[in-house]
Amino acid sequence: MILGVHDGHDAGAVLIDGERIFAVNEERLNRVKKYRGFPELSIRKVLEMAGASPEDVEVIAVAGIFRKQSRLIELEENLKAIFGKDFKRKVLFVEHHLAHSASAYYTSGWRDAIALSIDAAGDGLSSSIYVARDGEMIRIAQSTYLDSLGDFYASVTELLGFKPMRHEGKVMSLAAYGRPTYDLSSVIELNGLTFDNHLKVVGIEATKRLAELFKYPLKHAKEIAMQMKRGKLEGKLQRKAIEIAASAQAHLEKLVEELGLRLEGYSLPVAYAGGVAQNVKANAVLRHVFGDDNLWVFPAMDDGGLAFGAAIFVKAQFERLDGNWRPFRLEHVYLGPEYSDEDIESTLREEGVQHEEISDVPGFVADALVDGKLVGLFQGRMEYGPRALGNRSILADPRDENVKEKLNVALKRDVFQPFAPSMLWEKAEEYLEDLNGRPNEFMTMSYTASEEFRKVAPAVLHVDGTTRPQAVRKEVNELYHSIIAEFSKKVGIGAVLNTSFNMHGEPIVCSPGDGLRTFREAGLDVLVLGDFVVWG
Repeated sequence: MILGVHDGHDAGAVLIDGERIFAVNEERLNRVKKYRGFPELSIRKVLEMAGASPEDVEVIAVAGIFRKQSRLIELEENLKAIFGKDFKRKVLFVEHHLAHSASAYYTSGWRDAIALSIDAAGDGLSSSIYVARDGEMIRIAQSTYLDSLGDFYASVTELLGFKPMRHEGKVMSLAAYGRPTYDLSSVIELNGLTFDNHLKVVGIEATKRLAELFKYPLKHAKEIAMQMKRGKLEGKLQRKAIEIAASAQAHLEKLVEELGLRLEGYSLPVAYAGGVAQNVKANAVLRHVFGDDNLWVFPAMDDGGLAFGAAIFVKAQFERLDGNWRPFRLEHVYLGPEYSDEDIESTLREEGVQHEEISDVPGFVADALVDGKLVGLFQGRMEYGPRALGNRSILADPRDENVKEKLNVALKRDVFQPFAPSMLWEKAEEYLEDLNGRPNEFMTMSYTASEEFRKVAPAVLHVDGTTRPQAVRKEVNELYHSIIAEFSKKVGIGAVLNTSFNMHGEPIVCSPGDGLRTFREAGLDVLVLGDFVVWG
């Protein structure tokens, strides 16, 4: 048994026991978004899910090498409290970017690949490129934390009044409302396979320099951002903010495309992770270079996936030592905690909630969606990674554009951020105009929607006609596939609106109690927990 541990921001734990994988991030258990610290609850939860004890763990793979002395001592004390005084003999540290890249390569199903990671920073680096062959990873390029593409985008995020390292997705969403007007090659460029930051500063200093460059009033940025969140996008400063977002996004896409074109010369598929891999528009640019069948973005691409990367890297090295390493394809991310109908009913009774049992969940949910209801869906094992993929989701009818406003109000979301669809795997080719291979199952990629899909599903399109789909295979999630298929039978559209089951700024729900609380706070119409339904 190999335990992966990440004790920085987005802390979490992963336990790999042969073919079995259990994974969860601390935020889902302690309800603190992007929790930074030691993942004690996660470690205990993955052990519990596996029916294992601390003594069963043979290796503790810890992501990240560099820690200040106080943090390293704290980590050791926390591990000792769980694993006993001899814990050190089990610990292997795995460098930050190696863990990111390993999470992508060792889950891609490919024997040979380019493994790529790009983020803000970790262990002194901000990007790494490996040639991976037969399970061995050889680094061929890297960028330091000073030459960071991720930090550039985070500084733009801060400049526009959002939280850096958390709200980069808002900048990407805003970018679609404007056109790029600034040339940012004087800020950061690609130099071979390495990024080159001409500002020579990062963090808040970079943000200040960008404010001077754009002549943007940094001291008013949060106020402007708040107005945009509420839908005011037409003021002079709001338009300038949107132009800056569009310019930053266009520059990111340009650099990623240049890198992709240079990597194309290796004639290998690309496995990709790291914080910048959260940018689904830039991912689509890479996809156009390599094709859908030759680009794999690890679904837990941000630091929340580091524990997975550390664990699977160590597993692969031991398999290589034994001469039995084989490529492995991650088919799904339903790797978290699950709750039985007994657990669910017990929670409902403790809370004194009126509920009823239903025999046909797919038919019931499809009917509710046709009736215009907002449905909280809680089933099976929780998803690992930042996306809800049908097990901890809020569903709505994608035909009704007005549903966006209802959901924005209910979940306290920003009005300019789009919603995404879950669609039947077999409908993806019909609904996605630029699909050229296997459709995406993990919402890690944006696509241009087909003309037909734009007509029938306006609620799941962005203003630029793109969409970020989850293609649902029956053999991967039979219940969720059946819900969409039933909805399709009733209205002729093989897709539903799917957003994560949480209030804006909170972690996705994990337990039945979490689901019930969020259902009440959001004022959703229907909550389906396993085989039970609660009405709003």
